[in-house]
Amino acid sequence: MGNAIGSILPQAIGVAISPVPVIAVILMLFSQRARSNGPAFLAGWVLALAVVGSIVLVLASLGKVSTGGTPSTLAYVLKLLLGLLLLVLAVRQWRSRPKAGEEPQMPKWMATIEAITAGKAFGLAALLAGANPKNLALTLAAALSIAQAGMSGAAPWIALVVFIILASLTVAGPVLYYLFAGQSAEKMLAGWKTWLVTNNTTVMFVLLLVLGAHSFGQGLGGLIG
Repeated sequence: MGNAIGSILPQAIGVAISPVPVIAVILMLFSQRARSNGPAFLAGWVLALAVVGSIVLVLASLGKVSTGGTPSTLAYVLKLLLGLLLLVLAVRQWRSRPKAGEEPQMPKWMATIEAITAGKAFGLAALLAGANPKNLALTLAAALSIAQAGMSGAAPWIALVVFIILASLTVAGPVLYYLFAGQSAEKMLAGWKTWLVTNNTTVMFVLLLVLGAHSFGQGLGGLIG
């Protein structure tokens, strides 16, 4: 199991380092419904990762992506394709970067965050975790890596839980910090938000480039080898 957990660390870090969801949850914590919307957002995030990961593990088991702990050709092809997807997303992120002197623009829906209900916060988090192309690709890659390890019994599911915990740290952190620290947490959270808004494009480009190259290299190396 140790090797499986080690193999999913890059993907877990990639999902965790997602500026837009972290900015969104921080904005919710500045609203009047902070104590309901924050936990609802976290729950939606965790559930979406769990659903996507579970589906992949079940399908991977049915498709036999691992035989005796040895990844199949299909598994390597999927890794290569996921790597290509991440590299394409990296190029798109770079092209959308703000020009010199231009203020970074965040999604327009963020302007409505303060008015949303707990149910909508839950749904928004589920979309950002399970339907966002970058996070979806990384979760698929992580679940595929777990399936490739050829573990049996509860071991694959324990590895998936570890992935979900690690991938949720940056969303859970602000929520738990606010719940325990209350209004005193707002100053630090505001600083985090400012930094993330300013560096969103750069962070995402580097992240997608590194993880895309990593996944593509694994898939290509396995096919050639």
